Amino acid sequence: MGFDAKAFLASLTELPGVYRMLDASGYVLYVGKAKNLKKRVSSYFRENLSSPRIAHMVSQIAVVETTATRTEAEALLLENNLIKSLAPRYNILFRDDKSYPYIVVTKGKYPRLGFYRGSPDRKADYFGPYPSSWAVRDSIQLLQKMFRLRTCEDSVFANRSRPCLLYQIKRCSGPCVDLIAPEDYAADVQLATMFLLGKQQEVTKRLTRSMEEAAERLAFEQAAVYRDQIQSLHQVQEKQYVSSSKGEDVDIVVALKEAGQLCVNLAMVRGGRHLGDRPLFPSNVGESTGADAVAAFIRQHYAAHPAPARLLVSPLPSEEEGSETESTLSELAGRPVPIQEARSVTQKAWVEMAMQNGRLAILARNQATAQQEQRLAALQEALQLAEPIVRIECFDISHTMGEAAVASCVVYQGSAMKKSDYRRFNIRDIQPGDDYAAMRQAVTRRYDSIAAGEGTAPDLILIDGGKGQVSSAYSALADLGLAHLPMLGVAKGVERKPGLETLIFPIGREPLQLPPEHPALHLIQEIRDEAHRFAITGHRAQRGKTRKTSTLESLPGIGPARRKALVSRFGGLTGVLAASLEQLTEVPGISREMAEKIYSALH
Repeated sequence: MGFDAKAFLASLTELPGVYRMLDASGYVLYVGKAKNLKKRVSSYFRENLSSPRIAHMVSQIAVVETTATRTEAEALLLENNLIKSLAPRYNILFRDDKSYPYIVVTKGKYPRLGFYRGSPDRKADYFGPYPSSWAVRDSIQLLQKMFRLRTCEDSVFANRSRPCLLYQIKRCSGPCVDLIAPEDYAADVQLATMFLLGKQQEVTKRLTRSMEEAAERLAFEQAAVYRDQIQSLHQVQEKQYVSSSKGEDVDIVVALKEAGQLCVNLAMVRGGRHLGDRPLFPSNVGESTGADAVAAFIRQHYAAHPAPARLLVSPLPSEEEGSETESTLSELAGRPVPIQEARSVTQKAWVEMAMQNGRLAILARNQATAQQEQRLAALQEALQLAEPIVRIECFDISHTMGEAAVASCVVYQGSAMKKSDYRRFNIRDIQPGDDYAAMRQAVTRRYDSIAAGEGTAPDLILIDGGKGQVSSAYSALADLGLAHLPMLGVAKGVERKPGLETLIFPIGREPLQLPPEHPALHLIQEIRDEAHRFAITGHRAQRGKTRKTSTLESLPGIGPARRKALVSRFGGLTGVLAASLEQLTEVPGISREMAEKIYSALH
């Protein structure tokens, strides 16, 4: 039985909210927000739909669920959360996992200027977000040069007995050893804050006035300091290849569809300074237009990040969607946030720059993809495989003298490392330091579900190791009935230098050594190195966790009182380890039977 749209629409509210469209199996097809739920959802069930893609989606609808909200802003936030958690098939999805960086100015007697990534709070003043860490660090260097604010951590600042090198090169005023009065430092902080807010002309006026006053007092050294600050400020303004004298905050959002890619490029202008941009490549694009991508980006991005004074977009979303999005953003920000096309010469220059950088990002992405495809083809040829290689999984073992052994399994798929499919295995119940048994256990645990018909089997398995590790891994695969999966060992050369690796096959083929410049070897090295990195970080975490937990705490029948008695008698774990059975029985509360258990557990 099909979806009865007429009956459903008759019962729908006209409040703002979020709607979810599901197919017959309960899979979420699309999540959207609406200023008026009845009006928006009804638009999907008219005769002339906006695109074949939407028509195909509507034909699959079995259920529509709605959640009414009090405001459009609440609907936008809920929509963004649902899109990120459900990843519906027909939503253009921006997975920008990196949080945007900020400049932070802490509070206190001598505030610190620093780099910050995360969610801003009220404990400090935050400026941004910035499109990249480079933009933040560049701005911090400018501020150090102009206003000489400290950048050291509080723990370092509190324990200085003399100024550091930054003071010597005139990038800090030396507040750590009271070389500047608190009120003078506070004035510098205020000027830096004004600069970050785009009030550069006001900063110049204040510095000029201070320079003139110092000169009148015959304080020429102080006047020279103000002069240098003014000159630095002028140099910054002159270096801005695109700048605005208004000192405004603007985001430029452009979308372009070229060479089989849809790119949304976000450029940021803060305080009139162009800070660079960040290209994004959404998923679930299908036949979506640039305008569709712009609208989706605005809804998702500004539900999680503060909106600037205005948005310049190209192309503009449809009139209805653009108007609704603009009113929602304004409600979220508590002020008007216009969404408009570029009008002035400066604005058009910003948009053109964003477009050009978007084209360059598409070109770079396609070149990288082509290079990866070339490397995969070279690997297939070198290994004489009949089928193309799509998915590669690589294993590595990491431990310290057998302690806290951890195996990693990293995945390469779709011309890139697929981190969501990475796995770690804490190796257990083997002889410490037995790499062969560890590899066998890791491979068994990884492919046990594959043998049962679940999950995706790789087209190639890489083993970081020589003949012994490869034999152990192959034996595990054979026991699971998966011996047909291609496998390859990567053995380091005698000098353990990159380019000297030998490729080891399980059976029936002699080892292979590719030339150092071979593209297939470069791909193998890249995946092998990532497996090593992932294994060693897991091992270090596991080792640290193990060492933070006293062995005494895991002894059977030993509670806080007996543990305290043991530590008092022997001074700690080392002393308990050295104690004989008879010495253990002398501890109050430790019977002969308990002493035998303790001794057995520790030895």
